[in-house]
Amino acid sequence: MSHNKSKVSELKEFDFAEYLQSDEDIKDYIQMVLAEGDPKELPQALNVIARARGMTDIAQAAGVAREALYRSLAKGASPRYETIVRVISALGLRFLLSKSLISTKNIKWTYPDFCEAEK
Repeated sequence: MSHNKSKVSELKEFDFAEYLQSDEDIKDYIQMVLAEGDPKELPQALNVIARARGMTDIAQAAGVAREALYRSLAKGASPRYETIVRVISALGLRFLLSKSLISTKNIKWTYPDFCEAEK
């Protein structure tokens, strides 16, 4: 019995975009990313989804140059809110807010000094 040995450097890099085949896959993926709660992951997730759908088509639908979209959604980027909204819309997605299942009654809310809210 012979075993083929592969070098780690020869292994194909995992690309989540290759596995987002349906609208349901995309919905599940973006919900998973949002559930993690790390805002830095949203642009990266939108990058993955846009690549799965076709970056050129998404850029065109969002009214953004393809190169600018790649830069905006690159790892570590901080895209403007307007860009995020345009991409989400171009992907045919929308955000819906719902009440959290996590209780907030024990959270102490703090406000900046310039807010008039009760402290």
